[in-house]
Amino acid sequence: MQIGGIAIKDVHINLKSRDELPPVMKALQYIFVTPDLNEKIFSLLEAKICAGKKKTGRPGMDLWHILVLAVVRHATSTNWDTLEGWSNYHMLVRKIMGVHSKFDDADDDQGITFGYQSIIDNVSLIDEELLYEINQIVVDAGHRLVKKKDEESLELKTDSYAVETNVHFPTDLNLLWDSIRKCLDVVNHIQKQGCRLPGWRKIKYLRSNSKSLFRSASQHVFKGRSEPQKVKSVKLYLAAASELKERFEDIITNPPVAANLAAVVALKHYCDYVNKFADQVERRLIKGEQIPAQEKVFSIFEPHTEWITKGKQNKKVELGHLLLITTDQHQFIVDYKVMEKQKDPSQVIPLLNRIQKNFPSIEISSHSFDKGFYSKDNWEALEQSGTKLPVLPKRGRHNKADKERESDDGFKKIKRRHSAVESNINMLEHHGLNRCMDKGLRNFKRYVGLSVLAYNLHIMGNALIAAERKKQEQEMKMAA
Repeated sequence: MQIGGIAIKDVHINLKSRDELPPVMKALQYIFVTPDLNEKIFSLLEAKICAGKKKTGRPGMDLWHILVLAVVRHATSTNWDTLEGWSNYHMLVRKIMGVHSKFDDADDDQGITFGYQSIIDNVSLIDEELLYEINQIVVDAGHRLVKKKDEESLELKTDSYAVETNVHFPTDLNLLWDSIRKCLDVVNHIQKQGCRLPGWRKIKYLRSNSKSLFRSASQHVFKGRSEPQKVKSVKLYLAAASELKERFEDIITNPPVAANLAAVVALKHYCDYVNKFADQVERRLIKGEQIPAQEKVFSIFEPHTEWITKGKQNKKVELGHLLLITTDQHQFIVDYKVMEKQKDPSQVIPLLNRIQKNFPSIEISSHSFDKGFYSKDNWEALEQSGTKLPVLPKRGRHNKADKERESDDGFKKIKRRHSAVESNINMLEHHGLNRCMDKGLRNFKRYVGLSVLAYNLHIMGNALIAAERKKQEQEMKMAA
């Protein structure tokens, strides 16, 4: 505590607000003032973030500040710039962080402030494994708040949906252009380091010419021009790309003495993409080949991105990764997983193992899936898992036993309830999990974990607010 500071337990939160932030702040406040939760979460944060660090130099951000700012970003689905402003000027956020003072004035530099890069660097120290453990602690605490009885069983629902990466729609033509322009950017960077590169004086013209050839080829290929025109424009584009590739390779083979090694490595990285996509363009558009799926890359900036079509009627294409989530009757997300080049049926058995590990003493009264998860092995595993009422509709033709099972009143009742998971998915998307704005697979997984944590804190906060409002109403009745 500082002079004039406000204790986190004394922070007043508007119980009637319909905004996403107050419930999340209420849940964070509850975690901070509840000793067992505080100890569990801080021990995890210390083990992960502070491990192996010397206590020298300037003090960094507090662990509590890191957690609060990470959650606030996803609770409101905002960006780093807005988060920086909120960390310095949003009164409720600063109060929950424990840095707001009665003497704070937004017009001067009093009080603790947080820099843009400092926030990014510190929040990035959190990883997927840490967030999964924190989420389990939050779910357990939430269950203690909302369960009427300790032995109350869980009613689980599992589904998956696509979380998009922040990429444009890929074609082999525009991916080749992306690779060329990044190579030219690196060459320009090497020149600005003071390195003389003979033959690169007209680098602006080379960029402009390459882009013109790319746009011309795209117009001919995708707007139904005649085949000779299409082939001619693509060949001109490939010829320019091939010439530039040779010049890039010359710099890579014989780099200037003063060139930064990292720049040369980056040039080789993007030059390899030029070679790859030029080959694919020639094979597909000139030779008429079909490119195998395993050879395709859908973004040079997010190479882990997958092409997802989830079997819907409109065959909508999404670029990203499938996210598997499991919710209970209290709307908490009790389990989640980012699926890397995996499909729904392969997830059922590992999911059942995780549920048994995380909730060993809790009975599972029902567990529902849609028919996209069905396989014979999955159905047998679900039956043997101890779930009282497993619901996994079968795809294709039904035999007599299948018809009897799926016509049971209990099966049909749970199957109708399964659609509630779509509401949970929609709420999760409002907590940032529609499109991931962070780069890289590791950051993608951390982004997912933080959004799930913000979602679960929102559900917990709603329960806390409902209980407090009920208590206030009872006090008013007693006073009347």
